[in-house]
Amino acid sequence: MHQEYVPEDYAHRLYTDLAPWWPLISPPEEYVDEIPRLRGALGKPGRLLELGSGGGHVASHLHDYDRTLVDLSESMLAVSRDLNPDCRHVCADMRSVRLGEQFDAVLVHDAIDYLIDPEDVERMLITAAAHLDPGGVLVLAPDGIRDTFAPSTTSGGVDAPDGRGARFCEWVHEARDGENFVRVDYAFMLRHGDGYVEVVHDRHDCGLFSVSQWQQMLTDWDDVVIDSTEQAWGEGVLITARRSRQ
Repeated sequence: MHQEYVPEDYAHRLYTDLAPWWPLISPPEEYVDEIPRLRGALGKPGRLLELGSGGGHVASHLHDYDRTLVDLSESMLAVSRDLNPDCRHVCADMRSVRLGEQFDAVLVHDAIDYLIDPEDVERMLITAAAHLDPGGVLVLAPDGIRDTFAPSTTSGGVDAPDGRGARFCEWVHEARDGENFVRVDYAFMLRHGDGYVEVVHDRHDCGLFSVSQWQQMLTDWDDVVIDSTEQAWGEGVLITARRSRQ
């Protein structure tokens, strides 16, 4: 008998003890192709708040913005500080952080996937609104949307000059009807400088909402656009909205 498929309170190793490997698992240069689209959504350079900024790989391509980066993982922020020494870094939860200041734009890249309950999404949206100037833009980039979702398997990783290397396999499972998440299993093969290879499994439950659910959650926002194309998990979804001027 298989165990019931339910979300679990899982401590993601990718964002704790494996965080120093992030630049080899998902190198900053791999984000280049999506930057023009993000820039088009964010608008002209100004004050930018990124919630769930992780290792700062997206932010590293937005150097002409005045960037404040917020993430719940101090380990990932340490990676970002090395890459983005000119950015302000804040360790906090995107659902509750209050900086007491406003920005021209708020970006939530794929960290949005870790909000699997509509209530948590709403808390993040309240946070975003609290930090946006009236008419400021919100940009969300979830890895998938239910309307166009399909299970997939991908792999990647690179080597470092010091002999270390990382490879990963990402297995995105079938989504179950009536649930707002999909299970994603990662296998990491991590080669240390002395040649020793460590194999690690890490399981993530990632939010998966439909267009109609996103529209409902963004009811109080203006100029909502949900751009989803028929592509693999991690590609093609971009949601933009503006804070109401009222």
